[in-house]
Amino acid sequence: MTKDLPPQQSTWRSQNEPGPSVSPPTFEESTGHLLIDFDQPDPPISTGDQEPPPDFTPYDAEFFVSSDGSIISHDPHLNEDGEALYRFLLSQANATPTYKLHCKGAHTENRTRLVNSTNSRGQSQTRTENYTETVTDFDFFINVNHDIPSRPTQWTLGDEEPAYRGRMIREAGIPVFTRKASRAEAKEAKVWRDEREAHGIPPWIAKASVQLLHPTIGMEMPLMRDVTKSSWTLRQWADDYCASPKYLKEFVYEKVLYGWNVGALTTAIHSAILSVHYTGNITVKFELSLNRVIVRPDTRLSRALSNRWLKFLLIITLIYPFIWLFKRFHSRGGGRWAIAGSAYALKKYTPLQDEEVDDSQLGRYGPRGKYVQTREGVQMLVGVREGEWFQRWEGTIRRAIAAKKVDRTPMEQPDDIPEYNTQVLDGYSS
Repeated sequence: MTKDLPPQQSTWRSQNEPGPSVSPPTFEESTGHLLIDFDQPDPPISTGDQEPPPDFTPYDAEFFVSSDGSIISHDPHLNEDGEALYRFLLSQANATPTYKLHCKGAHTENRTRLVNSTNSRGQSQTRTENYTETVTDFDFFINVNHDIPSRPTQWTLGDEEPAYRGRMIREAGIPVFTRKASRAEAKEAKVWRDEREAHGIPPWIAKASVQLLHPTIGMEMPLMRDVTKSSWTLRQWADDYCASPKYLKEFVYEKVLYGWNVGALTTAIHSAILSVHYTGNITVKFELSLNRVIVRPDTRLSRALSNRWLKFLLIITLIYPFIWLFKRFHSRGGGRWAIAGSAYALKKYTPLQDEEVDDSQLGRYGPRGKYVQTREGVQMLVGVREGEWFQRWEGTIRRAIAAKKVDRTPMEQPDDIPEYNTQVLDGYSS
């Protein structure tokens, strides 16, 4: 499929509309404050001798949070001006997604009850009925957001990775000439995506570039810095979306977390629950919400499809199948852009000069230490390791199960941290 190059800047904006007073900044100028510099953790990546981005009039786009935790906007300005859409996505990236651990245990019980009924002759009868009831033993949440220390990194998918690039099918190839991704390519990409998320690997890292034992330790710095894999910048993709005349198009910007081996951590929590001799059905999962930013046109039909009740009404009235066919097959029906996002590190390793390491800490090298020696030099841990997090919360999880805790409000701190001031007590040691 051949695409026209996206316009670099909208030229028809009226004077009353918010927007830049001069030509828009380049991608490197506008994202320099958000990209993580792995060589110099503080300050952020410099843009060299280039002038800073020009002043931009803030524009507050309207949006709402859907029932599934997605941030959805039908703001008309975001569908007409690529610069406004680009700035909106960057502003949304500053908000960290919500990350929670959900632990739930339940069991079934066979019970009996007496049921009164009246027969055809008007006589009252009482019979015994057996039924099964599900009993919730514990159901609680733990907030993990406190352990996300870093600012986000903007990333884009590579041209070779199957993704939605303006059509209703996954495509691969350079932006101007794309092709439909084969079923094998799509399946392989999904398997790697699931494996990558389970092991805490950044979304821009290719499969052949990592070892799954300790994937974020000693990873080559050029790989960690090469976060924009696409031939087009995020701004160009935003222009491409705004230039599309499709009625049911949508731009999806995804927020992801990386750094933790979530699969191993989930298994450890499951084992901790079993260790208190619980024999019911166990559910342990990390839930991510407010992690998708979706921009759709400002039309009645598009807004109706964003409302789950109206969409359900369209389904039961058999109208939605015709909408789906129009969206899927008509040339001006639907289109999806899902090729970019922001990544937040729960744990990462950053370069450190040898002279900055205290001699007493040099023994803390290796996968379980704070420092590791790699071909790129000494790297220092930033963030909290999943093992440290589990050790801090393990006792709280066990006690919550024993107490049959049922609470929808996430716990913010372990319950073994005193709420009173113990430092004034002579001889108290924590």
